[in-house]
Amino acid sequence: MKALKFLTAAAVAVAGFAGAAQSETIKVGLILPMTGPFASTGRAVESAAKLYMQQHGNKVGGHTIELVVQDDTGAADTTRRIAQEMVVRGGVKVLGGFGLTPLAMAAAPVAEQAKVPMVVMAAATSVITTKSQYIARTSFTLPQAAVGIAEWAPKNGIKSVVTMVSDYAPGIDAEKSFTEVFTRNGGKVVEQLRVPLANPDFSPFMQRVKDSGAGALFIFVPSGVGSAVMKEFQNRGLAEAGMKLIGTGDVVDDDILNQMGPAALGTVTSHHYSAAHDSAENKTFVSGYKALTGNRPNFMAVGGYDGMRLIYAAIEKAGGKVDGDSLIAAMKGMSWTSPRGPVSIDPETRDIVQNIYIRRVEKQDGELHNVEFDVIKDVKDPGKAKK
Repeated sequence: MKALKFLTAAAVAVAGFAGAAQSETIKVGLILPMTGPFASTGRAVESAAKLYMQQHGNKVGGHTIELVVQDDTGAADTTRRIAQEMVVRGGVKVLGGFGLTPLAMAAAPVAEQAKVPMVVMAAATSVITTKSQYIARTSFTLPQAAVGIAEWAPKNGIKSVVTMVSDYAPGIDAEKSFTEVFTRNGGKVVEQLRVPLANPDFSPFMQRVKDSGAGALFIFVPSGVGSAVMKEFQNRGLAEAGMKLIGTGDVVDDDILNQMGPAALGTVTSHHYSAAHDSAENKTFVSGYKALTGNRPNFMAVGGYDGMRLIYAAIEKAGGKVDGDSLIAAMKGMSWTSPRGPVSIDPETRDIVQNIYIRRVEKQDGELHNVEFDVIKDVKDPGKAKK
């Protein structure tokens, strides 16, 4: 508590200078898991943020933008410490990144008390933006993603499912949102399974899925874990037994989809981004990302890219002012055309409003892609819509 009081006093002292629209170097601090089990998320967000700056320069609103990246290793205590150090000692005017929900939640009190904008570019639990009035999000929420497939499935012959989610806040969000909408549309959830987040062993859970007699498995796992799910789904012969695999797009993440092989073909998911999205903006994004990293971008990357876009646009809209109140006010209601399609920031919740696409894994030009075939337009976070 003493540390946060000191942080607040320091931030208020700095804010007097930050409010003036004078030319200066604006530090944007990205806090990401660059090592450890979720390093792929950190690398994707960082690469996309750097790509945005490469494409648009480092000058905006009369200021020079400097990107500062630090590794929190996926540990919430480290995230909080880094956020405090960035704001108090590092002169950072905007925080960004946050690869997992616990990491975003750890930094939220720092943003609130220091009055520093915090742009969540990856974490997806609905409640995050309620933890500080200075938080905006450019990634997505799990309820947004889950509702799409929950509406599609019962209309397309899937009447019974087992849900399997990673046992932490985003997984619970996905499970609840999917179950509510699927059952409201006449579907039946036979069983709900929650798999440990750390070192998950899917084999006993998949056997329970097979024994359930359900028509489909609804799955949510974090980005990067989908290969293990797909392997076990194949090993247990679930597809041969007639079971369909559906879920949110995390399970068929673009950056690992090709590694999954034929087992992934036909998987239907709902999500906000696919590297195969057909638009001029996405083609520019994909080609630039491939040139920078050698890989195609995934949904974590587009969150980082749009996060930098939001920061740049807010500085411009605020007339070069970089105090927290001016920037967060500028972010509210902002809209633009993203590589994922049209997006906006809900002025009430500061969450992203975006299209949710229904996609099927198909082979195109020798590679596996999430090919969009339907869309639900302008989806707000259902997790907040009910509150």
